[in-house]
Amino acid sequence: MLVLANDGISSKGKEILEQNGFKVITEKINQNELIGEINRQGITAVLVRSATTVRKEVIDACPSLKLIGRGGVGMDNIDVEYARNKGLIVVNTPASSSQSVAELVMAQLFSIARFLPDAYKNMGVEDFSVLKKKYAQGIELRGKTLGIIGFGRIGQSLASYALGIGMNVIAYNLSKCSVLIPVIVGGKKVEVQIETLTSIDDLLPQSDFISIHVPKQANGSAVLGASEFSKMKDGVRIVNAARGGVVNEEELLLALNSGKVAAAGLDVYENEPNPNSALLNHSLIACTPHIGAATVEAQDRIGEEIAGLVIENLA
Repeated sequence: MLVLANDGISSKGKEILEQNGFKVITEKINQNELIGEINRQGITAVLVRSATTVRKEVIDACPSLKLIGRGGVGMDNIDVEYARNKGLIVVNTPASSSQSVAELVMAQLFSIARFLPDAYKNMGVEDFSVLKKKYAQGIELRGKTLGIIGFGRIGQSLASYALGIGMNVIAYNLSKCSVLIPVIVGGKKVEVQIETLTSIDDLLPQSDFISIHVPKQANGSAVLGASEFSKMKDGVRIVNAARGGVVNEEELLLALNSGKVAAAGLDVYENEPNPNSALLNHSLIACTPHIGAATVEAQDRIGEEIAGLVIENLA
């Protein structure tokens, strides 16, 4: 059987599939050629990350297709329910990249607390003494409150890191839950219990930092827009490493320019792969190119897990 890993797969994942009798195609097929190539080659499974979409038209036009796999957490680039109703198997790897995304968020939190991206860009351009004074108004993370919107695997992993450096953590989740978060303190593992809030309005005014970890909304609306910004503390800092569109980018720019939001870290954008240049060039935004799950370790875990799911369902 042929497996198309159109957005790539780790060498370990490919090796596992090939050892179990699958032929793996890793040459990238353009989105507008996807249907034709699946049918021409008789491809049985398509594995994607974020770049390739598998919508209704692909599902309807490709009778050889039996499985769609997403290497990662969210599956908003796949028409999941439609595919399953048509008898296709749809799988993903929600646990494999949680730690990597959480670590990127921590890096963004440190960066925007101390204006590191803008300071770096101006070193060698502006006078050193001027820069020293300009970036002397950073803040510490320890003792600050991190509000986490969406308390699944990534949110919980982020909470563990944040608690470990002395932040206070509050979390909002659609359904109320009580979660024990493992934290390493003085070389020993302890557990901190977090009771999630069920109203985002309870989280917003308490948070010094906010990190969002929810999928793109079904109706396309933003989770954080003008109304939500108005309820936040003045000088709040925000990180979005979830999905483009869950934060209204135009409203974020207005909030940054007004001083309501002190800084933001973005790993995802509404118009990928061509984000709004106003975001990329803003002195108060730390930008990365959707690399939350892109660590060597996470890619190996994702490859192995997705290979296992293909074998389990098709072998």
